[in-house]
Amino acid sequence: MEKIKRDIPNLVPYSGKYVDPPEGDYVKYVGPGVVQVPDKVVIGYIEGDGIGPEVAYAAIKVANAAVEKAYGKSKKVIWYEIVVGEKAEKLFGNRLPDQSVEVLKKIRVFLKAPLETPVGGGFRSINVTLRQLFDLYANIRPVKYFPGLPSPIKRPEVVDLVIFRENTEDVYAGIEWPYNSAEAAKLREFLRKEFGINIRDDAGIGIKPISKFGTQRIARLALKFAVENKRRVVTVMHKGNIQKYTEGAFKEWAFEVARNEFRNYVVFEDELAQYGGKVPEGKVLVNDRIADNMLQQLLTRTGEYDVILAPNLNGDYVSDEAAGLVGGLGVAPGLDVGDWGMMAEPVHGTAPKYRGKNYVNPTATILALELLFRFLGWREAANLILRGVETAYREGYFTGDLARQMDEEERRQRVKEILGTQEFADKVVEFIKKS
Repeated sequence: MEKIKRDIPNLVPYSGKYVDPPEGDYVKYVGPGVVQVPDKVVIGYIEGDGIGPEVAYAAIKVANAAVEKAYGKSKKVIWYEIVVGEKAEKLFGNRLPDQSVEVLKKIRVFLKAPLETPVGGGFRSINVTLRQLFDLYANIRPVKYFPGLPSPIKRPEVVDLVIFRENTEDVYAGIEWPYNSAEAAKLREFLRKEFGINIRDDAGIGIKPISKFGTQRIARLALKFAVENKRRVVTVMHKGNIQKYTEGAFKEWAFEVARNEFRNYVVFEDELAQYGGKVPEGKVLVNDRIADNMLQQLLTRTGEYDVILAPNLNGDYVSDEAAGLVGGLGVAPGLDVGDWGMMAEPVHGTAPKYRGKNYVNPTATILALELLFRFLGWREAANLILRGVETAYREGYFTGDLARQMDEEERRQRVKEILGTQEFADKVVEFIKKS
């Protein structure tokens, strides 16, 4: 990994203390969601845990090639390492040290490779903490089929989804107590005395907040995206038939934004009868689906869905299922967006059993930087990244995770060569330079 880092230009790895890079300027936010991007821009990166460093540096190589091809010497990215996660614990005794947080607050725009999240105990998820710390309220996850990718469905070419997952509330807010804590005992007693609700003494307790403010700001972003990008449908995914005052409210509050702020651009499903059952030209259809039904309809009626708006937990479920339609989490990027910052990240986890094996697919992290460039306004570089990845797959270059999803006949027809993490990134760089 050290050799790979040495071969990447414009990289500023952590050297024992945080010092501003010798060149480049930070992205400036001049209003909510309004950025000024310098030609020599400093973007932070977090190596991550497990396979994080491998995919991070593979993606940075591709991003550098795209910027150079698109802009020559007129623009460049200075990649500034911020130490978070396992590496930070070794250096500072803390996975999210204060000094790293202060640098992130200054940079505002960064790549985060996957970080470890414990199951059932231990430290709180740093992924969630970072989203809440910077109020990155929208997790945007595009899911699009690339020709050649393996898929379990008959018509994967119709998969072209953009999932807007609320990022700061719901059960992922992390408000919970273990069953044997004093806090859980106090809550159980309070609920019994005040509301007559009996909860077993061996039950842990979690609280699920979903607010009108949090719902409506991401609904506004999703609807604006759909209108500006001429998408067909915005579907609100929820479990409001059971959780009426959280997920049911999410649906109602989202519809309220559509009615009050986008009335000239949208039509609701219950209005289609007056248009002969068809969506009028130039309008975006707004509808909703119960979460469990939504999950199965993505398999059985895939092409009917387009932009999906969901609370945090549902958004996590549906984005992983959607990724499975087009090759899995290895090709699933994400961008966390707020009014004053953004964080690019792959959807997948740390995959510790593959650490250091140069096996995992870097596409999700590569495409996360494509998304980041697109939201920063560097669309030419973003388009080159997208075309480079598409060309690699079309020409038959795959990583092992994708090749193993194919049967023998498919491998014979589609696969020219199975590449490792770095070699796949190098192949994408090659196609970018040739374009």
